[in-house]
Amino acid sequence: MLILTRKVGESVLIGDDISITVLSVRGNQIKLGVQAPKEISVHREEIYQQIKKSKMNLLMIYHNYYGL
Repeated sequence: MLILTRKVGESVLIGDDISITVLSVRGNQIKLGVQAPKEISVHREEIYQQIKKSKMNLLMIYHNYYGL
């Protein structure tokens, strides 16, 4: 894991197409701005885990229905 220190207004670049900027800091919360191409999905981790779980559930239903 890469660990970085950034100030408000500073960014981190990932490859050529993704930029993460610190927008504000209030107490223990940080507001980040993410710029990425439309074809790249960007989610909070807890939302990503829900999406992943939903996809697995759909896959299980499909396999049970078609007997695969």
